[in-house]
Formats: sequence, structure tokens, C-alpha cells
Amino acid sequence: MTLDLESLQSVWEFAETFKSKNLALHVLVCNAAVLGLPWQLTEDGLERTFQVNHLGHFYLIQLLKDVLCRSAPARIVIVSSESHRFTDIKENSGKLDFNLLSPSKKDYWAMLAYNRSKLCNILLSNELNRRLSPHGVTSNALHPGNMIYSSIHHNWWLYTLLFTLARPFTKSLVRA
Repeated sequence: MTLDLESLQSVWEFAETFKSKNLALHVLVCNAAVLGLPWQLTEDGLERTFQVNHLGHFYLIQLLKDVLCRSAPARIVIVSSESHRFTDIKENSGKLDFNLLSPSKKDYWAMLAYNRSKLCNILLSNELNRRLSPHGVTSNALHPGNMIYSSIHHNWWLYTLLFTLARPFTKSLVRA
């Protein structure tokens, strides 16, 4: 089945097609991500990195939540990153400031957009676990390891150079 997280319509179509098959869903792994993309809005009018890395997964989980609960025991696994620690989303009086999640082109920095999306993945996983574990659905976020060599870096030559230099000291996808 085809799923394009850059399109909320594609996410909806995927979920509807999956639900029409009347299959159980015991494990949902949210692993898709982009890194180093230039600022661009999706067809939905959302910043592309944030939509692909977080909002698309969030929407997919919401659409398939009932299937997961009916399939219990079930698990949601959201792949995040240690990069979540390096963001400017700060707690203010017990609430997080989410005004920075869809920056203008002028205020955009690709690495910070990635970091923000990964923090949101962790927050989502924690909240999903709190809400869904009473229904037999657990949610976990995981960090696969620092700078795993994959194709995520291919969007900018500097990231490619950094990943190439670090490659001898990092995990391969097979070892991750």
C-alpha cells in the first residue's frame, strides 16, 4: 500500500484502504523522516519537515486508533532522535510553546525543524501511551543511535559530508 506523509489526503486514503481490509493491526511503526530539506509548504499548507516527520504520523495514528484498540494487545513505535534535546520549544508556566512549529521561510532552519519534529514525536508517544494503554495499546518512542548511516542525509552536501566522516564510528542500518 502506498503512503505519502507529505499529503494528508494520502494518509487518509491509506488508512481508509487499510480499514476496508478488516485486518488486525498489532504493531504500527512510525519511522519515516526527512532531514535537511529547504523550507517548503506541503499541499496542505504545512511546513514539509514537520508534516512528514510528525503530523503525518500523528494523523495516521488518529485514523487507525480504533483498529489498534480492537486488535489489542497492540503497540505503536515512534522512531525519534537524540536531536529532540536540541530545540527551542520551551516550557512556559507548565505549557509548551508550540508557536515555532510552522516557521516562516525567514525563520526556518532545517536542523531545528528536524529537532522540533522529533521532540513532538516523543511527546506524542508519551501521550498516546497514557491514553491508549488502558485499552491494551502501548506506545514507545525510540532513538536508534547517533548518526546511523542511512539516506536521510542526502538532501544537503554538508549533511552528506558529516555522515560520511562519521560513518566508521556509527551503526549501519543493519546493526541499528
